[in-house]
Amino acid sequence: MAFDKDMVFLVADRDIEATVTGLLSRTPALGIRPVTFDVFPHPYRDSGCRTRAAEFLRPMADRYAHALVLFDHDGCASPDTTAEDLERAGERALAPVWFDRAGVVVLEPELEAWVWSDSPEVTRILGWDGPADELASWLRSLGVWPANAAKPVDPKLAMIHTLQRTRKRRSAAIFEELANRVSFRRCADRAFLKMRRLLQTWFGCEPGAEAKR
Repeated sequence: MAFDKDMVFLVADRDIEATVTGLLSRTPALGIRPVTFDVFPHPYRDSGCRTRAAEFLRPMADRYAHALVLFDHDGCASPDTTAEDLERAGERALAPVWFDRAGVVVLEPELEAWVWSDSPEVTRILGWDGPADELASWLRSLGVWPANAAKPVDPKLAMIHTLQRTRKRRSAAIFEELANRVSFRRCADRAFLKMRRLLQTWFGCEPGAEAKR
């Protein structure tokens, strides 16, 4: 069957849309071939992606080879259900139309968890004038980054504090630049690894291609 494009992404908001756009500009780093895709933010954001993804995507099943739904666990109005259970429920809802051509990824607790790494690009893009360990120390003094933790316990609040301190306006463009520039070679985030695994399953890296960053 011939499809118009390889992928359709259904996402909760413009920030995730920008992140997807940034990531898909780096297909060698993801270990996949170049793909054609569209991204649609759901009008009802996280909860819409959780409960209405199958309805939204049903008319697109003949146009796109694969579909991927991404939304935050925080904000999806189902705090007592694990991210993995939400993913399984979403995939069951998609299966009657998409079969094995679709997946659901729930970000824990939210997209901002993907922001924080030890890359110097993070501090630069967030406008922090200094090394990454100084930013981490400052956030620890505010109580949002526990000692010995790899990331802030509240990644969204940590980003808000940082942008307020650096007087940089929060925008979707920040997420796109982070996705485009920050290395994810050592990323251990469960949701990110699932997304990358699905993309590699569907689009496999071209022979001889290697991840660059």
